[in-house]
Amino acid sequence: MLEGSILQQLATAQANTNQPLNLGVYYKNTLVALCHALEDCILTSNSPPLVITAFQQGKWYLQEAERYSQIAQKAKQIAIMAAPDTGFAEHPTSQMTNVDLVALDPQDPVAQEWHLIIYSPSYTAMVLCQELSAADYGTAGKPTVDLERKFYGFWTFEPALVRETVDLAIAHIGRYNSELQQQLIALVDAIATDAPTELDDLGHAVSRVVDYLQISQSGVSQLEPSSQQILDQNLVSNELQAFLRLAQLIDIADTENPMAAAEIAALAETLGQLLDLPAWQLKRLRLAGLLHRIAPATVGVQYGDEAPSCPLVPAAQVLRTMPRMQAIAHIITHQNEWWNGSGQPAGLSGQEIPLESRILGLVAAFQKRVTQLQASQPQHSPLTQALTEFKQQQGQAWEPKLVDTLELLVMGLQQGLELPVTTPKISTGMWLVDPQTSDDSKRQNQTARSQV
Repeated sequence: MLEGSILQQLATAQANTNQPLNLGVYYKNTLVALCHALEDCILTSNSPPLVITAFQQGKWYLQEAERYSQIAQKAKQIAIMAAPDTGFAEHPTSQMTNVDLVALDPQDPVAQEWHLIIYSPSYTAMVLCQELSAADYGTAGKPTVDLERKFYGFWTFEPALVRETVDLAIAHIGRYNSELQQQLIALVDAIATDAPTELDDLGHAVSRVVDYLQISQSGVSQLEPSSQQILDQNLVSNELQAFLRLAQLIDIADTENPMAAAEIAALAETLGQLLDLPAWQLKRLRLAGLLHRIAPATVGVQYGDEAPSCPLVPAAQVLRTMPRMQAIAHIITHQNEWWNGSGQPAGLSGQEIPLESRILGLVAAFQKRVTQLQASQPQHSPLTQALTEFKQQQGQAWEPKLVDTLELLVMGLQQGLELPVTTPKISTGMWLVDPQTSDDSKRQNQTARSQV
């Protein structure tokens, strides 16, 4: 990373924290689709944001200037950083009262960065990337096709990281325009104290990201087959990242159970190992565990909420737009079916319920119950008490064999077994996606639809 760049400053600040940045490589076509999706969410946001961007060169800003004219009509303020080119300051968007241009010195490291930072009371998002240097590309050299240009960085919805980056970006702007710096500082302070009437639905933002990424795949058809495959994989990786980032935010927002996804993924995978499931199924269980909270709990007086009337749970349905994720969507959709058929959303019973859904539903409810007991009765053994409650529901909510296997797992935990609870490196999550998930899901979805 370039010394003094915004990405480098943020990475340095986060290096010694519990959550270092999940950095990865992104192709230009991916970043274009990703930025367009995040930008367009501004147009339907519940509150006007501050938008700070870095376009490297003025010519790249000019390609987006018409879009930014629309965004400026909704935003409180837009600050655009770029090394100036002809027309950079003359475009009509640049003349709008709430749009400010910061003409970067071409030697400024930020002139090699591509940033989109959106900060408002109801919606925060950012893309923070830096183009690879000629040395980074190695012997192959820089690509001749614009779409194949590579950038190093990450993107996120996480409010704390966005706010930290906003402060770094404003400090950098201050090197060129101290008056604008003070204006932006005051605006950020006002936004930070402004309680939103309603938070934006990040599920819709994720859906938009996935849609835009999939549409952008058609733009790589003119490339060589090997290049097409690489760019396609990068797009799929970012679709998966969108879901993982949404799940991460749900965990962060749950102050009583902030490690739910990682712990449930570990429990599900370990239970699968005790059942001697094959590697592809264990991988599927782990990913379903990480994403299980993107669809709301659907049944049960004790463990869930209001149930929808159809198995195509809206939040899980977004996953179905990705062929490789359809089986994961199916698992998540049916995690709240009960062994006796009284669960939701499809009223499946016994072996009709997908095995992974049975496992996920059991460990998700168990982890939640243990967490509740740890908070309310720390002096007692929450594992033993929770297991007793779940054994009482064998044959009703839970499959008897799975509860017996859970009992073995609890015994192991009480004797010192440690679960591999780790937060996934989101930017390298492609290993979680198995091609087999697409084929198996077709048969499973047919079963689910017949239950509607």
